[in-house]
Order: sequence, then C-alpha cells, then structure tokens
Amino acid sequence: MFDPRFLIVSLGNQAPYYECLHSAGHFALVSAQRLIGASQPPFASERYGRKACLASPSHTYTMVQSPTLMNVSGPWVAKAWKEMLENHQLKPSELSLVVVHDDLEEELGHVRIRKWNASHRGHNGIKSINSSLRIGDFPGTHWSRISIGIGRPEARDQASVSDYVLRKMTRYQRDIIDKKAGPGVLNCLHLLQDDWEERYSKEASKS
Repeated sequence: MFDPRFLIVSLGNQAPYYECLHSAGHFALVSAQRLIGASQPPFASERYGRKACLASPSHTYTMVQSPTLMNVSGPWVAKAWKEMLENHQLKPSELSLVVVHDDLEEELGHVRIRKWNASHRGHNGIKSINSSLRIGDFPGTHWSRISIGIGRPEARDQASVSDYVLRKMTRYQRDIIDKKAGPGVLNCLHLLQDDWEERYSKEASKS
C-alpha cells in the first residue's frame, strides 16, 4: 500500500537574521502549511535532530525549519532524517527528504523542483548538506530540493550579495513569498508525491 511520508526541511537563519531573504524557505514553508489547512498543524517548538526547532508534523508531511546557521545545515539535516527513520521504523526508501532553500538565480517568488544532485549554485547550505548526506549511500531514496527565487542585486561582488540576502525582507518581498512561493511549494510537493506514487505502482506491477 502506498503510504508516502515526507520530511520537508527549510533552510534559513535564526535571529537576528530570521526575517531576511536567506530565510525565504522558512516563510514559504509556513505559507504552504497554512494552505493545507487543519490536517497540517501550525508551526510550534519541537525537537528534531536533538535541537529545538519550529515544526509542523503530520502523517504525510513533517515540516521543519532548520535551527542551525545556513552554512552548517548539513550535520543537523542528516541527524534529523536518520532520527525520523529510527523513531518511525521506516526504511530510507519510505521517507522522502525535501530541502526548501532560497535561490539567487531565480526571480523573487519563483518556485521550482530541483534534482538532489543538481548544481548547488554556490549555496553554502546545500554544500553543507551534500557533505553530510550522500544519496549514493541510501539506494532507493526519494530526495529532492525545492528552490525559492529571491532575485539578485545588480552588484555581484560578495559583499553586495551578502548584504542583500541578510537584509530584512520588505513588506512587498514577504507578500510575494507568501502569495507565490507558498502555493508553489505545495504544488511541488503534490508533483513529487504523484511521481513517487507512479514509480511505486510500476515497481509493484513487476513483483
């Protein structure tokens, strides 16, 4: 019986940089949770990967905001995923891992599914995760990324980019993330679930 389970982790920063563009994944995930409705509880303090973090757990979607600094997300993401496997007695192939992160190369609010091993595009959070979780070590897993466009400043030097991603979001930027990125993330999750079910059905028909 097809019974999809997802661990969906958004990357971002904590205070005082929680409300910056680098944390667009956090805000997109909250928007998606609200759109799902009563079956997906509001975010509240929980413990995952042995750290306190904001989470919204349900049977199908366990949504968690990474509690670590963006650039060192990997060890915690790996720990949270392995912990959930153990706590729910799941095989790696039974728990899909989806990482939601910001993307400087896409326009504000644009959402897309990216393959797990697609280019990190210089994103330090993705680099950290790739160093801590290798998909080749877990055959049959269903891992994906969902990128949230945040645009890019005209100046491309490191200082300008750093200032841009760590600057507090404007009301306009927050509204775009809420109105476009939230529905976009939810749509991506549905597509990932449909793709998983299709592959599950094909494998079941062979056995």
